[in-house]
Amino acid sequence: MAFDAQVSLLRVLQEGEVTRVGARRSQRVDVRIIAATHRNLAQAVADGGFREDLYYRLNVLSLSVPPLRMRREDIGPLARHFVLRCARSLRKPVRDLTPAALERLLEHPWPGNVRELENTIERAVNVASGEWLQPQDLPLELIVGSRPVALEAPTDLRGHERQAIEAALRGTAGNIRLAAQQLKVSRGGLYVKMGRLGISVDAFRLPP
Repeated sequence: MAFDAQVSLLRVLQEGEVTRVGARRSQRVDVRIIAATHRNLAQAVADGGFREDLYYRLNVLSLSVPPLRMRREDIGPLARHFVLRCARSLRKPVRDLTPAALERLLEHPWPGNVRELENTIERAVNVASGEWLQPQDLPLELIVGSRPVALEAPTDLRGHERQAIEAALRGTAGNIRLAAQQLKVSRGGLYVKMGRLGISVDAFRLPP
């Protein structure tokens, strides 16, 4: 938060007044402020990046929420909530995850926390074809996990999928069945992902 904004928020908390954009006089407000951050504000105060008086005004009742990887019991309920919400929004018939798909979610470290989980479920619901979210509907980084597929650091999720598929096809000389087994997806699911990424199996088959 910029310092000017910090000053404005502090004034609201201290005086209980706001001035609307374009207005000439302030007006009283009765509000409750709920603030959230992923940063260490106490350290930010010590470093001079956050006003100390505003910090103590906000820090009346604090609640520390551990990262998602430390509360895996929340992954299932959150994932099912996002499945139903995305299914309604996208008008898809998906209504739940299979146990195998949920297992993949539980194995992932979720460095992006709940937002990453929500985006993952939205992508999966987009490509799902039935009422149950299958493992092959998930991004390949969740399917492959720590399995031995040679990858360079991806720049984006589509690049990650492409690298994983191409590595599997290259290692199996274009054998779709073996590549699908290595990636832990069905042959149909692999064909769908290859079509979406524009990957041709002919480029990996050995010449006769």
